[in-house]
Amino acid sequence: MSATTSQLQVDGKTVDMAIKTGSIGPSVIDIGKLYAQTGMFTYDPGFTSTASCESQITYIDGDEGVLLYRGYPIEQLAEHGDFLETCFLLLEGELPTAAQKADFDYRVTRHTMVHEQMARFFQGFRRDAHPMAVMVGSIGAMSAFYHDSTDISDPHQRMVASMRMIAKMPTLAAMAYKYTVGQPFVYPLNSLDYSSNFLRMCFAVPAEEYKVNPVLSRALDRIFILHADHEQNASTSTVRLAGSSGANPFACIAAGTACLWGPAHGGANEAALKMLEEIGSVENIPKFIAKAKDKNDPFRLMGFGHRVYKNYDPRAKIMQKTTHEVLNELGIKDDPLLDVAIELERIALSDSYFIEKKLYPNIDFYSGITLKAMGFPTSMFTALFALARTVGWIAQWKEMIEDPSQRIGRPRQLYTGSPPREYAPIGRR
Repeated sequence: MSATTSQLQVDGKTVDMAIKTGSIGPSVIDIGKLYAQTGMFTYDPGFTSTASCESQITYIDGDEGVLLYRGYPIEQLAEHGDFLETCFLLLEGELPTAAQKADFDYRVTRHTMVHEQMARFFQGFRRDAHPMAVMVGSIGAMSAFYHDSTDISDPHQRMVASMRMIAKMPTLAAMAYKYTVGQPFVYPLNSLDYSSNFLRMCFAVPAEEYKVNPVLSRALDRIFILHADHEQNASTSTVRLAGSSGANPFACIAAGTACLWGPAHGGANEAALKMLEEIGSVENIPKFIAKAKDKNDPFRLMGFGHRVYKNYDPRAKIMQKTTHEVLNELGIKDDPLLDVAIELERIALSDSYFIEKKLYPNIDFYSGITLKAMGFPTSMFTALFALARTVGWIAQWKEMIEDPSQRIGRPRQLYTGSPPREYAPIGRR
């Protein structure tokens, strides 16, 4: 990382600040000493122009529609690899050798069971609890069940905690699903791969044998890869901020999961599907398109455009193909929601309004349709997102813990409240 210098004029005083350049992407101005030199903070609501850390994990170029994991294009990883290979890459920095891959798969597979007492822990939730509420609670509770891997100063314990989180999240997510539908929990099966195991834990019942559909398993695996990490988004920043205080990894991931639950973040695919249901049929699309174009109408087309990507979301291209593979495999041809989705996609890619505003279909648009076709209720969509993003959170947390320059997070503020005033006794107010 090279560095040059920039200058800022403040009240007639010149302040020198280093410009740091990464391997690719925008350079940054180091303002770490700005307050000490000027008595001023910077003001950046939403941190849209602020780099909160230095990272080697994920790179996004929103203008060009590029997403790289450790330098590898997301398209290549999703097309040729599997999710656990991507997990190894994000955690270790390099793609695994055949021997490393076999060892990593073995260790993850044999960490998939959760402590048996956690089954009783689930009984404390209402039967109609949202799966994300159950996930936030059960992930946080893992620090009570696995306190032998909460010492963040011990590299071995950090490694064990990382393996446990990646391995046990599918089990917890499946348990959350089974609990909300009133079915018995299904234990993981070591003979199955990661995604096949998860499908079985969600959809198998004791009364009959369950056979995993390889097309659905591969599609789900691809969804996990596409969601594994996305740079310094809201939930990842939450994990890093929680981790900067020294909180244990399970607490940090629970914090990230809670943040992901927000409809503007992880709940976007659920919102996209609800929008399709609201539109109802192809005949209603022109009316809703008009509403979307009306600045005075609160209606928004969910699943189109992206805060970061000002070009076509690279994940959406892969997801589009995956969606049609799943629908063809399941023989779904007369689904009204699918008809609405396909027509909306056509309009978004041809209508000048969408093209000029770069409102391209994003990954949430396609993943919601795919997960619904697989049989997942909309309430489970964000839980699946959390499952996939866990490895990204863990990799980011691990990188932060091992960064000697990292300090506890402490954002500043622009105070606009009352100036100092005297306390008056209640009788004089």
